[in-house]
Amino acid sequence: MVVQEFTVDLNKPLVFQVGHLGEAYEEWVHQPIVSKEGPRFFESDFWEYLTRNEWYVIPLIWLPVVAWFISSSIRLGHTIPQVVLMAAFGIFVWTLIEYTLHRFLFHIKTKSYWGNTLHYLIHGCHHKHPMDGLRLVFPPAATAVLLFPFWHVLKLMSTPSTTPALFGGGLLGYVMYDVTHYYLHHGQPTNEVPKNLKKYHLNHHFRIQNKGFGITSSFWDKAFGTLPTTKMSEQSR
Repeated sequence: MVVQEFTVDLNKPLVFQVGHLGEAYEEWVHQPIVSKEGPRFFESDFWEYLTRNEWYVIPLIWLPVVAWFISSSIRLGHTIPQVVLMAAFGIFVWTLIEYTLHRFLFHIKTKSYWGNTLHYLIHGCHHKHPMDGLRLVFPPAATAVLLFPFWHVLKLMSTPSTTPALFGGGLLGYVMYDVTHYYLHHGQPTNEVPKNLKKYHLNHHFRIQNKGFGITSSFWDKAFGTLPTTKMSEQSR
């Protein structure tokens, strides 16, 4: 019996279609459609609305929260230099979380109906439509839900007075990640560092998608051996 290959209709809501691709999903999702007009995800206007976010909503919502958490450690008796170090460590830890999530969760291979569907919602949509400006940052409602387990895990690992600054630093790292990610796709950098970072990230999208998982830096790619090869090094082999 010949199984007919499923074809996604890009003119209809995508989320509940992609699961039918089965094993073909992996290849389909990594064939990007470069357009600033994003697809429709859901029939429901409510759920569709929750998937669309302007980039500036992220700092507007979360920077005051960051400030409150970091200042809490000062109110609990720590000096400003101590709190700055704690927040900086929180940012550093976030960069590892950023790398780990991107490499091991966002790029997990799926083939079941619900596996494909969930993966598309989490990250697959971004690879399929990398220039969709309204789906480049993480929805604040989803972030708020995920913050609760992170907060409680951190409380188990640190003291009551250091937890807020560490958590605030990690949250600041997340804000920096989301804003940087948007800029790498839609900004036009003139300085060398952001230019290289943009090239590095777009290389992940359009050339070597199983390497280059860092967004805000390539540090962890270097540490864990997932730094993509350059064209020059490939030619010299």
